[in-house]
Amino acid sequence: MTDYYDDIIHLPHHVSKRHPQMSLYNRAAQFAPFAALAGYEEAIVETARQTSSKIEIMEDIRQLMDQKLSILCNHLDEEPIISITYFQPDNHKRGGCYVTVAGVLKDIRANEHIILLRDGKKIPIDYIISLDGEVFSINKP
Repeated sequence: MTDYYDDIIHLPHHVSKRHPQMSLYNRAAQFAPFAALAGYEEAIVETARQTSSKIEIMEDIRQLMDQKLSILCNHLDEEPIISITYFQPDNHKRGGCYVTVAGVLKDIRANEHIILLRDGKKIPIDYIISLDGEVFSINKP
């Protein structure tokens, strides 16, 4: 009994004169695994990432913030250095995180409800939970 390929099994390997031989690197790349679930790992990481809820501040803290904003308005020309802790909403999911930034106060835009720092940061007044700086200790009795 003869096999189907007996007539060609001992022939030399064909090498094309027209097309160059593929490198071993490119040949191996053909058989490399592919990601059937592209983006799956990133989705898992994003789902596991923790966010915080925005804290609703009490009325007495809100009044204190209003007093501090008033003091800052009176000292704008001095360009005081302040530290602000505020809620920064997350761009991808519900919640966010609390961020503390320090910088030189440039302006308070009450009509836009933002504080503008010299470095260009715009901080929403409604998201602020803490304001600190030397200008507040100067005005204490």
